[in-house]
Amino acid sequence: MALPNNYEYVVIEGNIGSGKTTLSKLLAERFNTRLMLEQFKDNPFLPKFYENPKQHGFALELSFLAERYHQKRDELNRTDLFKPGVISDYSFAKSLVFARINLDPDEFELYQNLFSIIHGRLPKPDLLLFLYCSPEKSKRQILNRGRSYEKEISLEYLESINSGYLDFFKQQQSTKIILLNTENIDFVSSASDLDKIIGVLEDHYSNGIQIVEI
Repeated sequence: MALPNNYEYVVIEGNIGSGKTTLSKLLAERFNTRLMLEQFKDNPFLPKFYENPKQHGFALELSFLAERYHQKRDELNRTDLFKPGVISDYSFAKSLVFARINLDPDEFELYQNLFSIIHGRLPKPDLLLFLYCSPEKSKRQILNRGRSYEKEISLEYLESINSGYLDFFKQQQSTKIILLNTENIDFVSSASDLDKIIGVLEDHYSNGIQIVEI
């Protein structure tokens, strides 16, 4: 089974704890596509950043920028006749959203220049699905997965991430972007909720932001 609408590259995005990785895995299995997951667990700056954001923010964001670029470039240039298409649990634009939140204005200006040079070299997704949920739901799911370095993430920080994504999406008029409200759905425990999300992917959309409730 191929991706709907002849899509070749679909991105699942969302806040920390929104379930984007879990959904990406479920969809990749359903559609028999390649799966591209963000590699962040071995980043040595991540635990340090949560302890001291001011000191380690710039190093963290630069390291993520490089890692994401190399992974996207390599995976999207690869072909697999038995698993056509790619589902990824992050967009390259994630780098800019988090950098705007985590860096001082001078650092962000330099970072933005680097991002602009690199971003244009990568293919854009055919469809981006953003799993919108409240900071409170994100926080509950963050605590449930039990990563020690994430336990102090504040509701204010999670809200700033939601706002950062929405601000960025408003500028992306040439990309199909679905904002799916997941506040009251559970695609992990409910097969019917997962089927509803698949139904959303199978619909046809114009470029720009589409807000969807299921």
